[in-house]
Amino acid sequence: LGGPGSGKGTQCARIVDKFGWVHLSAGDLLRAERKSGSDKAEMINTYIKEGKIVPAEVTVGLLKDAMERATTVGPVPGFLIDGFPRSLDNAETFDRILGPHSEVRFMLFFDCPMEVMEQRLLKRGETSGRDDDN
Repeated sequence: LGGPGSGKGTQCARIVDKFGWVHLSAGDLLRAERKSGSDKAEMINTYIKEGKIVPAEVTVGLLKDAMERATTVGPVPGFLIDGFPRSLDNAETFDRILGPHSEVRFMLFFDCPMEVMEQRLLKRGETSGRDDDN
């Protein structure tokens, strides 16, 4: 967990390289679903553009689907879920839906000064094309 631009994605990539875990970015999953044209795409698009948190059931469902896809190719040592939960409701929904099938071994929290995150986001915004860094 950590604010936008705190380094979550960067550090997850390093953990994946070193330990072989699967990195699941809640934001990336939501952006992919937005582009898919699915029934949920427009609703997700509206929430993200308005800077609101997408309903927990939707995000947990996307995480669950991604976990299931990852495990179809073989055993997975662990999952890094980047950018989730973003609220108590997110955590409770995750526990309700995936809790019986998962074990949260640890959580990483990136405490990054607001000024540093702002500088990183401005720099990232120059090249990323993302419209959701709000």
